[in-house]
Amino acid sequence: MENKMYQVSTLQALALGYSRAVINVKELIQNGDTGLGTFEDVNGEMIVMDGHCYRADQSGSVSEVASETGVPFAAVAKLNGDQQFRLDHMPDIGSIRTELTRKIEERFGLNSMHIVRIDGEFEKVDARSEAPYRSHHVSLKEILGQTQEAFLFENIRGSLVGVYFPDYMDGINMPGWHLHFLSEDRSKGGHVFDVSLREGEVKVDKITNIYLNLPKEAAFDTYSLKEDLHDEIKSVE
Repeated sequence: MENKMYQVSTLQALALGYSRAVINVKELIQNGDTGLGTFEDVNGEMIVMDGHCYRADQSGSVSEVASETGVPFAAVAKLNGDQQFRLDHMPDIGSIRTELTRKIEERFGLNSMHIVRIDGEFEKVDARSEAPYRSHHVSLKEILGQTQEAFLFENIRGSLVGVYFPDYMDGINMPGWHLHFLSEDRSKGGHVFDVSLREGEVKVDKITNIYLNLPKEAAFDTYSLKEDLHDEIKSVE
């Protein structure tokens, strides 16, 4: 059976402030064991790994969330590890993204979606998360400006979990690689700004199907999803 990306809402809708629950965590992890997103009212950063859903809170502390927790935006898939390789001495997130892109290009994958997990030893992880902010039509950029906290983890084992979307899917999700971190002991994590990797093992799958679960409530139609938000999305990334 072909793998699929299961996505809740769109990144553009989240960027414009649509942070209401579309589904719950139980339904999300029925459709994928690996991925990322956020929670209702942008209540922290989501990391889905091994079929469990974790929240990194404003301080970077991680806890597993209850199955009824609301999800306004997420992207998950089942990770099979069809392509596997090793990474050594990656000094920053740019070098990791470049090498991941090179590897998927070798298999003619730049116009497809991908799910990735990197288990390894990290010299540093520069990350962020945020506190909840109940809003309607308040942009993600404004929310993060008030609630976001950054933190640095050093000399730590853990995993990067992420997704890749091609350029033409801009607005549905963020083009390129989007990565979240979860420590090996499941106690620390967040959205990754930068990272230095000593060594790591990579599993990545090419995905050519997407199921997009859009919000059902009428409020979703009050958002102008034709706006060009590329720069705004880039600024919160």
